[in-house]
Amino acid sequence: MGSLFPVPGPLKSLFSYFPLHSYPPLNAKGNQVSEYPTIWVHPSKHHTSADAVLSSDVECLKWQAYLALRGLSNIRVRFDVDAQGAIDGRLPNLHVPFDASTTYSWTAESNKKKAISTGPIDDSTELLSAPHIVEWVDVKLAHSALDDSWEGYRDEATKDESRAWVSLLEGNVHAALILSQPTQSFLESLLAPPAPPPASPSLDSIIVPPPPPSTGFFSFIPSYSLTLFSPFGSASNTTGSVRISPATRKAVFEKYADAIKALSEKLGTDKWFLGSEHPTPLDALIFAYLYCILQSSELVRTEVTRRVNLVAWEWRVRGTVKAAFKRA
Repeated sequence: MGSLFPVPGPLKSLFSYFPLHSYPPLNAKGNQVSEYPTIWVHPSKHHTSADAVLSSDVECLKWQAYLALRGLSNIRVRFDVDAQGAIDGRLPNLHVPFDASTTYSWTAESNKKKAISTGPIDDSTELLSAPHIVEWVDVKLAHSALDDSWEGYRDEATKDESRAWVSLLEGNVHAALILSQPTQSFLESLLAPPAPPPASPSLDSIIVPPPPPSTGFFSFIPSYSLTLFSPFGSASNTTGSVRISPATRKAVFEKYADAIKALSEKLGTDKWFLGSEHPTPLDALIFAYLYCILQSSELVRTEVTRRVNLVAWEWRVRGTVKAAFKRA
């Protein structure tokens, strides 16, 4: 039956340049349950390479190192999951086969969510956020670091000292890494997608108190405007920007140089930091920072490369961590 209102000729001629094509539906592949744990991380700077398995994001990489240094292996890696598809919009996530015989601290909450869900539920796997990775590893290995009163360190003093090193890395070293990254152009900042909430410390939370605005006689000296984004890959730390004065930049890099020097002197010729017999979470964090520094600009890389023991240690640990992962 013809239409009551025929399409005008000129309009029909225009539509002929945009024909409507219909394609057959795609047949969904059967659900494949992975027998191996798979970690979702921000991509490596060299993620197109087949042997690239380490993230260039320090937050993701420290969890990769944690898994490997705890002795796990055959872990699959995915770079193709955006942070918006992760729990709370933050990577890493660990996708593991569901084990009905094991009860975790989050099991009750998970069952509660399943009970009120109105859609189909996949009971074959579980998706874990970063804070749950430690418990999953403890259950997997039937051993918790908390079983040791010193958490793997030599004594109470070194356990307390490890906290200070964590603060130094996430403070002075992290700030220098952020400042060493090239800033985005105005066009890039317009085209870039909205950044997720920061998973690791942002620059304005590290520099306390924030640098005061330039006033008076020195107000004509230009400051550096830095749009905060991930210093270690595609993960973004925060939106907005903070102005960094030349004096503040200089102070940040001086503290960074002191931190790397102290790190090198503390390591010496030891196999693991603080003289531990086995790797600790501190070793995983230090490796993540050293790896990201060595992948970064010369502005921060030189401080590490001039210290042979740090380079050799990072290279040795990198081999151990890489061996634990395969591309999914």
